[in-house]
Formats: sequence, C-alpha cells, structure tokens
Amino acid sequence: KIISVLLVLQALRPQLSPDCCPCWLRLQLKLCLKSTYMPPPHSTTKPGFPVPMDTDNPGVRKAARFGVYQYNNSSNDLFLFKEWQINKAMVQIVRGLKYMLHVEIGRTVCEKKEHCSLDSCHFQKKKKLQQMLKCYFEVWIVPWLQKAHVPVALCR
Repeated sequence: KIISVLLVLQALRPQLSPDCCPCWLRLQLKLCLKSTYMPPPHSTTKPGFPVPMDTDNPGVRKAARFGVYQYNNSSNDLFLFKEWQINKAMVQIVRGLKYMLHVEIGRTVCEKKEHCSLDSCHFQKKKKLQQMLKCYFEVWIVPWLQKAHVPVALCR
C-alpha cells in the first residue's frame, strides 16, 4: 500500500503547484485511497486504469454528491434529488481523481427554490411524488486546486 501511495505522489508531482502543502495533499490522498482496491503484486491491473472503490469511502460519497448537484442544476423538477444508494464506484488517477459512479437518486421533499442543504432533506413519502432514478456520474476532482467538475451526469 505504501508503494502505491508513493507511486500516486510521484505521478502527481508534475501537476502540483509550488505552494501546495504536502501535508494536506497526503491527507487528501489518504482519504481518497483509504479503501482503494489494491491488486495483488502480479496482477494485470495497469497503473492509471480505473480501480474499484468501496462505496462507503468518503471521497466516493463526496463525488456522488457533486453528481447529484449537477443533476439538480440541470433538471426541471420542482424538487431536489439526493443520493439513495451508491451501487458501484471506480476511481482513476488522471490529473486528479476521476470517479465513475453508478448511483440511485430519489426525489426529496425539499423544493429547489428553498435552497436547503441536501443533508436535511428527507425522501418523498407521498406515493404520487416518489421518484427514483438510476444515474451514471463521472466526477473529476482536483484536490490540490479544490476543484470539482462533472462532465457526465446521465439519469433515467
């Protein structure tokens, strides 16, 4: 695992700004890679390829929330949606962390105009208003720039 983190740090070194705090970066990498799948020593998994992640990983959950924000900003629904369940998560190291997520999202009781925190929004109880969607999100997070981008947000 230590060798993997060193490889990640070595791969990221060219993109780091000179004023980046190495301690903060190590903490971010530790958080993101805490539950990362580590292939056996003689595996055919290539560096830079997507690897499975634990769906309860804090980095995965944060990326899923960014995907939901993107969906909410682009939908015409009166209500906000939030993540119900993360079914599958993969991450790829490409100038940051690219998360590939299969997420189920559900309609909440919070209206968009209220601008409330999704954490305090409960799912719809009324049968007629309940709606669940299956989504695929690609979320690119660049921790050292504190930026996130959602190039793909597909829900049906």
